[in-house]
Amino acid sequence: MHFRDRLALNTATKTRSGLLDYINVLKPRETSLLVYIGVCASIIAAGSIKGGFPISDILLTLIAITLGSAGVNGLTNYLDRDVDARMKRTCGRALPSRLIAPAQKVIPLIAVLIVAGLVLAWIIYPVCFLIGLIGIIASGAWRKTISCTYLGIIAGSAPVLIGWYAITKQPVIDIQAILFFCLIAFWTPLHVWTVMLANRSDYESAGLRYFPLSWKDKAVIKLLSILSAALFIVSILIYVLTGLFGWMYLIVAGLLGILMIYANIKLMISPTSKNAWRMYKLSAFPYLGIIFTVMAIDVWLK
Repeated sequence: MHFRDRLALNTATKTRSGLLDYINVLKPRETSLLVYIGVCASIIAAGSIKGGFPISDILLTLIAITLGSAGVNGLTNYLDRDVDARMKRTCGRALPSRLIAPAQKVIPLIAVLIVAGLVLAWIIYPVCFLIGLIGIIASGAWRKTISCTYLGIIAGSAPVLIGWYAITKQPVIDIQAILFFCLIAFWTPLHVWTVMLANRSDYESAGLRYFPLSWKDKAVIKLLSILSAALFIVSILIYVLTGLFGWMYLIVAGLLGILMIYANIKLMISPTSKNAWRMYKLSAFPYLGIIFTVMAIDVWLK
């Protein structure tokens, strides 16, 4: 290979690597889950109003949630970079490992994504803009503190509520929106606290001692068992109170809820990092992704 060819290849490789670093700052896996459940919520809303399938509104909602969620995840990555650098699990990320340096280089990208997402949300429906703005503020406030999980509930429910109101365009707090929020509210601590239990020593070595790290594992797991039961109840109430879904949703929601409770019982019997990690992984797409998928399918088949 000639020198010029090697130089061109090395340049292209570095460019691809640099681009991937910026993409990874936006947490593509987490962003994908948020976008997915948000779009599912818009499909559910379209099926609930029986007014046809507004493909243009759903596509615009998809773009808005994608831009906003990617920007917000980039923002949290930027704000957490110093703590991430002290943890084994996260020190290899692009910002703490200084693959992107200085870290401020990602700010323009984050800002553009957030602003573009909010602008599209305003165009779709002003209520969506308001929900998105509240979600962004919640995501950036009090990082790595006891408030982080509870603010994460607000931020995590934003894509679902945006997806819902983008289609219904009714400025009312209806039972469906309340139950969707409750589902995310009980799911979020299950998801977040199990990853903290699975990596307790890593968090503590980084100087983090806030709840649930301030409690013994068994006490936290008892609380998780209550949340697992509450999550199961909310998932069933979605069937009972909304009237949107049929037997397929009820069966799948029941099975998923039982699976989460079983995983929690297993964690209670054997409170190991491995079992906590398994419950964390189960709560991501296997639970949240599947339950929203079934809701979207069921509302159209009913």
